[in-house]
Amino acid sequence: MQTDFLVIGSGIAGLTYALKTAKEFPDKKITVITKTQADETNTKYAQGGIAGVWDEAKDSYHKHIEDTLIAGDGLCNEHIVEIVVKEGPERIKEIIAYGAEFDKDEKGEYSLGKEGGHSENRILHHKDVTGKEMERALLDELRTVKNIELINHCFVVDIITQHHLGYLVTKSTLDITCYGVYVLNLHNHQIEKILAKITLLATGGCGQAYRTTTNPRIATGDGIAMVYRAKGKIENMEFIQFHPTALYEPGVSPSFLITEAVRGDGGILRNKNGEAFMERYDARKDLAPRDIVARAIDNEMKRSGTEHVYLDCRHMDKEKFIHHFPNIYEKCLSRGIDITQHMIPVAPAAHYSCGGIKTDEWGRTSVKHLYACGECASTGLHGANRLASNSLLEAMVFGHRCFLDSKEEINKHSFEERIPDWNATGTTEPGEMILITQSQKELQQIMSDYVGIVRTDIRLERAMKRLDLLFAETEALYRSTKVSPQLCELRNLITVGYLIVKGAEFRKESRGLHYNTDHLQKSGLLQNIIL
Repeated sequence: MQTDFLVIGSGIAGLTYALKTAKEFPDKKITVITKTQADETNTKYAQGGIAGVWDEAKDSYHKHIEDTLIAGDGLCNEHIVEIVVKEGPERIKEIIAYGAEFDKDEKGEYSLGKEGGHSENRILHHKDVTGKEMERALLDELRTVKNIELINHCFVVDIITQHHLGYLVTKSTLDITCYGVYVLNLHNHQIEKILAKITLLATGGCGQAYRTTTNPRIATGDGIAMVYRAKGKIENMEFIQFHPTALYEPGVSPSFLITEAVRGDGGILRNKNGEAFMERYDARKDLAPRDIVARAIDNEMKRSGTEHVYLDCRHMDKEKFIHHFPNIYEKCLSRGIDITQHMIPVAPAAHYSCGGIKTDEWGRTSVKHLYACGECASTGLHGANRLASNSLLEAMVFGHRCFLDSKEEINKHSFEERIPDWNATGTTEPGEMILITQSQKELQQIMSDYVGIVRTDIRLERAMKRLDLLFAETEALYRSTKVSPQLCELRNLITVGYLIVKGAEFRKESRGLHYNTDHLQKSGLLQNIIL
């Protein structure tokens, strides 16, 4: 199969890019592939909202920039922060034009929320399902465009580069070039090749590397792992954001997210004794940045020997709560929790990868003809910790910027016709699926116990030794058995786990989301860890 533009991933980043490209080039073919259904993405599970300077009488670009830089703890690229903050409102207007509906007050003005780390009310939201509403609007718009082909249940195995033509490709190779991808067609279980002039990775995050995560089951770091295997540059993977407040339900994965907007509206964190503990950790109390709140909760749980703390909403107006957070209210009620009478048990869960595939200000990766945007990319916006509700904003801004750059490049490229078919000679059907499922459980246990919110040198060393063994076992399985989505996801998660641990080992300081009790001070040298 050949396509002019290949988009891998159907979240807000991928769809923004696909729509703009298709409308710009009605005579060219745009193909969007996703490994499950089109709407099953991290975007769909984004509850809180999208940040943007909307009311310039009360807010300003300068304030949003400063809030982002403070949250990022010294590692944000200030130029990128300025780009995203200043271009963001225009991108929000575009999705409103597509039909996305954000909540308004009784005067008909947009109701702007406030979340941790923000100095002003600037969060546009749709109840507590903002991402789902934005995804709906984009998919509805996509169906009106005739030159976009959307392929569901298509699993990308690897990026095709010169390596597949028999050339030696290393980290030092200057002209690594992407010619397309090998995919596993889940309808016929055959590995096929899709050749593309330009490829965009919008493959989302990697929360499934951890035992407890708010991410859907598809969030297995596929794009990051594929670029690393292709010898592309990955950076800052040690900065995994744990959302402070996921509903505590032992053994349930993914965890149900209790959006930060609940605390923005007045929710208070309390420990098992009912004490409002956040004032002991930060002057901003419950609205401190996520890294601070998550560590505070982790410390309270360790001090008390409990597995969760509580979010107290009993004092909040019931009607307003139900209006703003209807899904959270119903979810809690279904678990026997009446928020007007009971506190909500919450605990941190892996939520967002602040690092990823290194890109420039136009979304270009270190691999030619390959762009990346959304959670899989490391643009420089988030630094050591993402500011709440900046992720959907970043996805739309960089989806647009990838489009602007690639539209100038498309007519310079042609298809590489010499790509060989996938060679599965000598492989057999997997004998026991437990070899894959058990290894994934082991990986998640290792990452959760040794590479979580708080780390030490010895934990990281143990994690790496255990990951080395899992890697060797899984690669042997990959070489001898036929490819399956489960095996590919396991390979990708092990690669992502390795990158997180390796980045954490290199960073001899505590900064943002990386907190190592053997290196509690921040170093004077600010640097990104590139792998």
